[in-house]
Amino acid sequence: MQNGTLLAAIDLGSNSFRLEIGRFHAGHIERVEYLKETVRQGSGLDENKVLSQAAMERGWECLSRFGERLQGFTKQQVRAVATQTLREAKNRDEFLRRAQSLLGFAIEVVPGQEEARLIYQGVSRLLPLSDEKRLVVDIGGRSTEMILGLGYEPRRLESYRLGSVAWSTRYFPRGQFTAAAFKTAEVAAKAVLDEALDTFPPSEWSIAYGSSGTVGAVADVLAANGWASGVVTRSGLDWLVDKLIKAGNADNLKFEGLKEDRKAVIGGGVSVLRAIFDLFGIEQMVPAQGALRQGALYDLIARETDGGDVRERTVQWLADRFSIDEAQAQRVSEVSMALFAQVAAGDTQNERYSQKLAWAARLHEVGTHISHDRSYHHGAYILDNVDARGFSIPELHRMSQLVLGQRGKLRKLEQSLNDELFAKQLVSLRLAVLLCHARQLPEHQSIKLSFKGNGFKISTNPGWSRRYPQSAWLLGEEVQAWQKTAWKFSADIR
Repeated sequence: MQNGTLLAAIDLGSNSFRLEIGRFHAGHIERVEYLKETVRQGSGLDENKVLSQAAMERGWECLSRFGERLQGFTKQQVRAVATQTLREAKNRDEFLRRAQSLLGFAIEVVPGQEEARLIYQGVSRLLPLSDEKRLVVDIGGRSTEMILGLGYEPRRLESYRLGSVAWSTRYFPRGQFTAAAFKTAEVAAKAVLDEALDTFPPSEWSIAYGSSGTVGAVADVLAANGWASGVVTRSGLDWLVDKLIKAGNADNLKFEGLKEDRKAVIGGGVSVLRAIFDLFGIEQMVPAQGALRQGALYDLIARETDGGDVRERTVQWLADRFSIDEAQAQRVSEVSMALFAQVAAGDTQNERYSQKLAWAARLHEVGTHISHDRSYHHGAYILDNVDARGFSIPELHRMSQLVLGQRGKLRKLEQSLNDELFAKQLVSLRLAVLLCHARQLPEHQSIKLSFKGNGFKISTNPGWSRRYPQSAWLLGEEVQAWQKTAWKFSADIR
């Protein structure tokens, strides 16, 4: 990456949407611009996990403004990340279709552990490099991430379903603050976070950092009211809760240092934070400068560096964990990418989708760790549910569908097959699995795969079928399998 390159990260949080623009220089990122809008999408999620029209409209309006600011940026310069609200929303696809059009860039809905990884990356990059063992806590609108790390490396990551917006809506309706409400909210938070004590025991870290909105907002209020700056203490939290109870309602809050957009969610955020202090025996927490958006910016740099893309390391980790036959995985990957290059040549998304096809090919036998019978079903389930660092939820699902469709009937993928690029990926993977059935690298250079209109055609050099009669028979079976889809498939096997 060249010095001076502009990079942008968009954080679609449950309470606020944020846009961070930075300039790359010598491995670091210098802030150019920061925009934040309070959209409160999390409060627009009903009991059926459906995002209201008003909440979607607020998000779309914000992203249209961000999109105007990002005109002239390329997709390699931008990463947009959505978190818990859109992880939960059943109608997220409806929101995302228009949101991506307005923004002009793809939006990744990331799993909780990927959100935690990006948060730690952002926090650690803006702290001095040291050998301190850090606990990083990020109380968002609908989820709370906790990370144990050393230097730039996160050692343990978890995401829990509680946050400032969710807890404010549930335990402080209409912004009313009472001692009983705080007690109930804190007990409920401890019940959710109790298992975190086993994952992040206080004996394994020496300092606690708080990232993002809640901890930063509390630190600002405390500093503006005479408490020490740059730290949140247990006594300061107790003082703040007492002040909130005396105010009685969010509309009555007139604290120095409390921004208007924080009033509606301060009760929920503080109750979760105090529960964490009590549960882990924390006496003070240091507000961190970095957050998810900075982590996303540094991840853009890593993806441009050889060996720096965390997704590549995750694929290798999965291969090791599930004892995959790496030689066979590499054969299928090589053949599928070669075939895909023939049908996707000239497509602007070719390179991006070729890489994802390669990852799916390398993991196509992941399900055999459970059982060889219906292994592709087991593999699809694993990829849909595994915590895979670096990957978004849609990326994992696309790979799971490729693994599911590598063999067998195609009607199980009827909806996915409406996507032309997916169909090209799937044809390439199925043919690669078929051609590598003997667990040897086949003579695939003499096989031609073409695509025209809505049809695929596979052809071979003369004499190929005599040398590989089993493969030729399997290709004939494959042609028959595609007859029950919207895609035509023909073969000229000689």
